[in-house]
Amino acid sequence: MTQPPTEQDPDAPWLARVMHIAFFLLLGASLARFLLRHPWEDRSPWIVALSGALASLYLLGPVLGTRAAPRRIAWLGTVVAVWIVLVVLAPSFAWCAVPLFYTGLRTLPPRAALGLVVLLTAFVVFAQVQLAHGGWDPNLVVAPPAVAAIATGVFVYSDRQAARQRALIHDLIRTRRELAAIERREGTLAERQRLSMEIHDTLAQGLSSQQMLLQAADRTWDSDPGTARRHVRTAESIAERNLAEARRFVHDLAPADLAEGGGLEEALRGLAARESAEFRVDGTAVPLPDRTQSALLRIAQGALANIREHAGAESAALTLTYLDDQVVLDIADDGHGFDPALTRDAGGRGDRGDRGHGLPAMRVRAQQLGGTLTVESTPGEGTVLSAAIPLTP
Repeated sequence: MTQPPTEQDPDAPWLARVMHIAFFLLLGASLARFLLRHPWEDRSPWIVALSGALASLYLLGPVLGTRAAPRRIAWLGTVVAVWIVLVVLAPSFAWCAVPLFYTGLRTLPPRAALGLVVLLTAFVVFAQVQLAHGGWDPNLVVAPPAVAAIATGVFVYSDRQAARQRALIHDLIRTRRELAAIERREGTLAERQRLSMEIHDTLAQGLSSQQMLLQAADRTWDSDPGTARRHVRTAESIAERNLAEARRFVHDLAPADLAEGGGLEEALRGLAARESAEFRVDGTAVPLPDRTQSALLRIAQGALANIREHAGAESAALTLTYLDDQVVLDIADDGHGFDPALTRDAGGRGDRGDRGHGLPAMRVRAQQLGGTLTVESTPGEGTVLSAAIPLTP
């Protein structure tokens, strides 16, 4: 049997008020019965004085709280002692013990509370026998212990049920907090993965392109200054785009091409022009969510970067197709191709030796939106990469 603080149980204050009202009703009824049955006599002043003292003491109970603190236990002992004296002088005060059962069970440790119940019950039996004026009635001996046992059992059962419910609520709250912490960790990991893909598809690819262009310019600087200058200007243009991307990361991590307000088609058209690739649109265009536009643009950027660095292609083409239930982006090149199975066996990179995220990053982008990424390639026959994203209704 536990003794939980009153503030933990929302029904405890209500039950305490009921018991207090019952106590004062029983006390008043007992005093009235005594005065009606016994005209004023020598013990009457003591009965009235002790009734007033017991009422005053009982009023102090809520001030002392419900915990088994020393002053609370001393208060309860004083109340019980005054009640016992009253019962000895006037047995009609016996039924005031019922609220005292509740007070003792709420205040004392289990063993002490049960001992108090036994003591109170014994005096109730004594009082009932006195009221019978010597006549023998088994109910006078059996009924008070039975009532006390029922009251104690109901209280203990309710108290344990409440404790189990509080423990269950505590476990649910702890589990909810743990789930929230797990979700935060997963969100952090997902955001890190997304950032790594964003950086790979933009800044890293751009820096790689600049390095290749500057190396080419260095090799042709003396023999073909015009070509070298074109390489430098192209590297400068890429650096400008990378700077815009970096600023966009700081702002909201949206692709700079999309942030310019032209939408996905304009962003892909601009990307294709910079990479000397063809671009066309099939089907009737429909509005696409920002996440879908961003994912398709990043996939196109990563695919064209791979074509530029690894495919040895003479031409490439981007095709954006709007279907009834999905939007599809195809990136095709006429490069030397590769065997997708071999690249998967080599660690799942599938990116022709690229040490970044390559095809896995593109595949993750598509899967995060419920889409798919397929790659068709044969050595010597080029590559077709297709990203399909479902259209939300």
